Amino acid sequence: MSTENIASNFIRNIVTEDLETGKHKEIITRFPPEPNGYLHVGHAKSIVLNFGLADEFKGKTNLRFDDTNPVKEDTEYVESIKEDVKWLGFDWDNLYFASDYFDEMYQRAIILIKKGKAYVCDLSADEIKEYRGTLTAPGKESPYRSRSAEENLDLFERMKNGEFKDGEKVLRAKIDMASPNINMRDPIIYRIAHATHHNTGDKWCIYPMYDFAHPLEDAIEAITHSVCTLEFEAHRPLYDWFVKECEMESVPRQIEFARLNMTNTVMSKRKLKLLVDEKIVDGWDDPRMPTIAGLRRRGYTPEAIRNFCREIGVAKADSVVDSQMLDFFLREDLQPKATLAMAVLRPLKLVITNYPEGQTEFLEVENNANDESAGTRLVPFSRELYIEQEDFMEVPVKKYFRLFPGNEVRLKGGYFVTCTDVIKDADGNVIEVHGIYDPETKSGSGFTGRKVKATIHWVDANTAVPAEFRLFEPLILDDAPENEGKHFLEQINPNSLTVLEGYTENIAFKDAKPLDKFQLVRNGFFTVDSKYTTSKKLVFNRIVPLKSSFKL
Repeated sequence: MSTENIASNFIRNIVTEDLETGKHKEIITRFPPEPNGYLHVGHAKSIVLNFGLADEFKGKTNLRFDDTNPVKEDTEYVESIKEDVKWLGFDWDNLYFASDYFDEMYQRAIILIKKGKAYVCDLSADEIKEYRGTLTAPGKESPYRSRSAEENLDLFERMKNGEFKDGEKVLRAKIDMASPNINMRDPIIYRIAHATHHNTGDKWCIYPMYDFAHPLEDAIEAITHSVCTLEFEAHRPLYDWFVKECEMESVPRQIEFARLNMTNTVMSKRKLKLLVDEKIVDGWDDPRMPTIAGLRRRGYTPEAIRNFCREIGVAKADSVVDSQMLDFFLREDLQPKATLAMAVLRPLKLVITNYPEGQTEFLEVENNANDESAGTRLVPFSRELYIEQEDFMEVPVKKYFRLFPGNEVRLKGGYFVTCTDVIKDADGNVIEVHGIYDPETKSGSGFTGRKVKATIHWVDANTAVPAEFRLFEPLILDDAPENEGKHFLEQINPNSLTVLEGYTENIAFKDAKPLDKFQLVRNGFFTVDSKYTTSKKLVFNRIVPLKSSFKL
């Protein structure tokens, strides 16, 4: 992808100074996801930041999978993450796994033990938590803290050899149980987990903890700027401690920034997985999900997501971004690209009684309202059409200018038509409307005899193609916040998905492929769904409506 400048921010300023002062000749960043779920739009911010910095300053970015927890990780997630990063428009210089370094991490842990900086502890998880103390009270030392280096080395090797059960022993760093920073109170370095790892198989039954593994990974790869979110700020002293005490040659700098929080959006892989497991959505790529896969299937573009991430910038303070801001960038990107076409989502038949029976003509319509170079196409027009139900009202309300008995409207690209009659079923529901057209009023004919106040779209009933349209609302309702005691699943919007059966014109969509994008007249931007579309039926996802009240 072409390099696009990043707006000035405090991280960029740090990188600039480090290069100008000669502290680094080249910057190396990394994007280090744990493969325990699909990436979401919050990860996109980190991707754009890390890859964007390296691109701008002609450095390198590693994609590294932090796969230190075999119980939750899977190859499916690895492959999805790689696909998402590439789809967003970035490519990594090196691909690594934390598990590639398990042998070296083990040796570095031995260094800590020999230096008297780590010990094997037999306390249970609950006891370790109890001994840890609180934010206002110091912790107390484990009774196993004074074990000799020789005993610890023996126990640690036996842990590695599988002699103990899960949870029976852990390796802990020996730092300071009275530290005001609770993360420095003898944190766990290794735990026992008799589980098959997606990358190393059954070679290991002990696995390093994230706080131990991550700084070592950064140092091994000679990362210059380890950019992470604010929740790791309190972990930075521990990060630096491990790099120093494990005697790493390279010394990375950890820098924290505020994570992305958006209205009506879940930014927790644990909660997103719950939605998948509970079948509230049809998978990680459900178009209502904020995952990159879900956004892609919904029809979002990588350009819009990148532009959104750059616009919101990088800050040190948490804030909440209006989700409509992303939609703003989406419309800006789609407007010049999407093919303009007509479709009727909630069909109502319109019969033009004075149009010759059996006759079909072809009307010329534009392919893109914003780009004349996109050309035109011919759309069939005959006696029977479908219009939107909302474009007819038997008893019109004030300022309703669309079709009603006695009123005249323009059919887009076609003629003026006046409603003359209404057909109802036995229950009194309108099932068909009749009208007459004025052949002198054809679009492009130069007719100036009179004007109408409304133009409505339509599709030709004889050639229309049946299609399914899937409309979305936010999956999460922000008016039921968890801090008021609401369970997460109680925030689910029951109206997040509406499925409609309608029709499309036949020409614009004859070669439509999954993820092709269209601007459906007056209905919004849509894409062809990649999961449910078949050779026999088109299924469309509405990407975003045409208008929003949001202003940049």
